[in-house]
Amino acid sequence: MNESLLRDLVPEVIGVLVRRGADFAAAEDAVQEALVEAVRGWPGAEPRDPKGWLVTVAWRKFLDAARADTARRRREERAEAEPAPGQGGAVDDTLQLYFLCAHPSLTPASAVALTLRAVGGLTTRQIAQAYLVPEATMAQRVSRAKRTVSGVRFDRPGDLATVLRVLYLVFNEGYSGDVDLSAEAIRLTRQLAAMTRHEEAAGLLALMLLHHARRPARTGPDGSLVPLAEQDRGRWDTTLIAEGIAILQAALARDRLGEFQAQAAIAALHADAPAAEETDWVQIVEWYDELVRLTDSPVVRLNRAVAVGEADGPRAGLAALAELDPALPRHTAVAAYLHERDGDLASAARLYVEAARSAPTLPERDHLTRQAARLNTRLRG
Repeated sequence: MNESLLRDLVPEVIGVLVRRGADFAAAEDAVQEALVEAVRGWPGAEPRDPKGWLVTVAWRKFLDAARADTARRRREERAEAEPAPGQGGAVDDTLQLYFLCAHPSLTPASAVALTLRAVGGLTTRQIAQAYLVPEATMAQRVSRAKRTVSGVRFDRPGDLATVLRVLYLVFNEGYSGDVDLSAEAIRLTRQLAAMTRHEEAAGLLALMLLHHARRPARTGPDGSLVPLAEQDRGRWDTTLIAEGIAILQAALARDRLGEFQAQAAIAALHADAPAAEETDWVQIVEWYDELVRLTDSPVVRLNRAVAVGEADGPRAGLAALAELDPALPRHTAVAAYLHERDGDLASAARLYVEAARSAPTLPERDHLTRQAARLNTRLRG
């Protein structure tokens, strides 16, 4: 059985049911029931028209569930007038489903869960494992999200920027459980970019590919964090890098710059450097200036301070850092790094210890603790 095909068909089939008059929650439930039957029956004999099979079974499941409803006859009459399952509308239905699952009324966590379930075709169990929460907790989150969007009309364009942010949230979760969320986010973004032909969707896809290319080198054999400058670049996936750069160049050629294209351009400059010391930091600072203009994000300004420290020296980086709120996440870690580059090892060691206390992840905390220990050893020597 082709599980990838099944997952690709899920949003199309949900879209057909919604067009026929099913509300979103009921349509999604019916499609999940149809998927269960497919998993049971297809290994022996996959149907000639998988989408048609899923539409037929899911619609029957929906009608069975709605049999007691007073509108049953009206829904069945509408169904008889529908075109054959595989004809037309599939791309539009899927695109609308992306927009619906990233509706502004949903929290980011709910939008992510609903996107993975309805567009990605993942089970609640798989999503729960990926986010390291109990299945019952994720089931409640998905149910609440479905109830929230059930009354939303399925007939107007959504906000592509919101969809892209949701997909980037999925990508940054990485890998846990039996689902590789980074790979799943790339798959969904690739699909979205093909449907919309939008330069920012292409920019996000390029950014994901360029980051994903470095994944094998990001951790050591013991699971420890390996900073970008210390990574073995021979382990980077050059095929993904080439694809990401080609997609980015095509998007930039349309001269409608957005934040994901600018982020991808920075990632491309890192990927293009044969060694860390050959990184074009001056050009990276210029791209961060573009990002600041586009977003005015404090996090972008923090990353820019690091780039300024590399391009113009650590004191210039510290001056840029001094303009930012010290409460920013990773502000202290950046200060530690720049003080070390400036030769102030005592301040750097103290700041590394302080940064480790508030590190958001265990690998990052361990890395910062090791940095502090390394400098303290040098100071004692």
